Amino acid sequence: MAKRSKRQQERPEETELLAAVETALAGLRGRHGDDLDDALYAAASTLTAAPAGPEAVSRALLRAAERTVRAAWEGGWQPADVIRLVRRDLAAPETRFAVDAVAAEARRYAPATLGARWTAQLAELDARVWWESDDTFLDALAGRERLSRFETAACALGALRLIGGLPRIGVAGPLPGAARPHARPGTAVPPRMLARIRALLAKAESTEFAEEAEALSAKAQELMARHSMDEALLAAHAEGPVDGPATCRIGVEGPYESAKALLLDAVADANHCRAVWSGDFDFSTVVGFEADLELVELMYTSLLVQATAAMRRAGDDHHARGRARRTRDFRQSFLIAYAARIRDRLTEAAETAVADAGRAEVLPVLAARDVAVGESADRLFPTTTAHRLKGRDAEGWARGEEAADAAVLRGR
Repeated sequence: MAKRSKRQQERPEETELLAAVETALAGLRGRHGDDLDDALYAAASTLTAAPAGPEAVSRALLRAAERTVRAAWEGGWQPADVIRLVRRDLAAPETRFAVDAVAAEARRYAPATLGARWTAQLAELDARVWWESDDTFLDALAGRERLSRFETAACALGALRLIGGLPRIGVAGPLPGAARPHARPGTAVPPRMLARIRALLAKAESTEFAEEAEALSAKAQELMARHSMDEALLAAHAEGPVDGPATCRIGVEGPYESAKALLLDAVADANHCRAVWSGDFDFSTVVGFEADLELVELMYTSLLVQATAAMRRAGDDHHARGRARRTRDFRQSFLIAYAARIRDRLTEAAETAVADAGRAEVLPVLAARDVAVGESADRLFPTTTAHRLKGRDAEGWARGEEAADAAVLRGR
């Protein structure tokens, strides 16, 4: 296991070097194309030739990375958001350095102050301090990436330029290091129920039989609906304050990102949440009560896996019949139709679950929560615009509806 790096007190020359790194990053912003490449290489050359030596350069680069990443957090970004954009716009070495920058910044906080979602994102990214010492980070990074020290510095500066240039967006949850409120009624899905839902959806994704997938997914949706009702009633009758709507971000990446965002919107809408797609940043922000948010992410991920597998099978058949020229239109139409049909089925299943429960007292509680979610979403996103999607391939549309029927989520 790699040793956790120890922070050392900065010497005057290192302070100057850190300022030089940050000045170089400021000079890179706004540059593009060949002009950016020239400025990037010049900055990397100056940095690696600094008289303070490679160890000081290594420490200064990490300090600049920590500051840049922290500024991104304060601007509303989270680890998964940042790495998603770096991976989209830059190469693999820059992406891996960006993960290291996230790990370097995250080591400043006690695990208890990170929060569940933040901790899960760090684990998913494998963001950890793997280097022995901050003094040797640059050389260790160069060895890992099989680059020269100069190329490694250019790689790091390029990644930090992108991260440092991200605009401010709405904050989704408390920042790392902030005090965490004590758990209140209805703030999380019980671990046993969550495990059962995960297991059911995993089986639905892996089976080759449509009827079995339907039964498994239906059971998962039934559990989700029951928990949503129980959680709403528990919160309504709790003494003292309870948590209001929260937010989470879910990655929505290409290809066919608009159709995938439509699918997420369908899942969110049927489960008392609102989803707002930010196409430029490859994510949707989902607004809802905490337990519902967790279940929406689970269901969306599962349905996307099922839809992608069904689309590929249908696409192979489509291609085999000599229609490869319209493959993109076929797949886009497939996913749009899939999302539209899933919306109908999920809404019907949710209404049926409430009716079957025979608990009239839950209706006004759910209605009040829907109003609270809507008000929170409108406050966070006052200038949203509607996005109309059209399927251009009739066969793709028909096959998408068939796949949605196979993945239907209604009570039996």
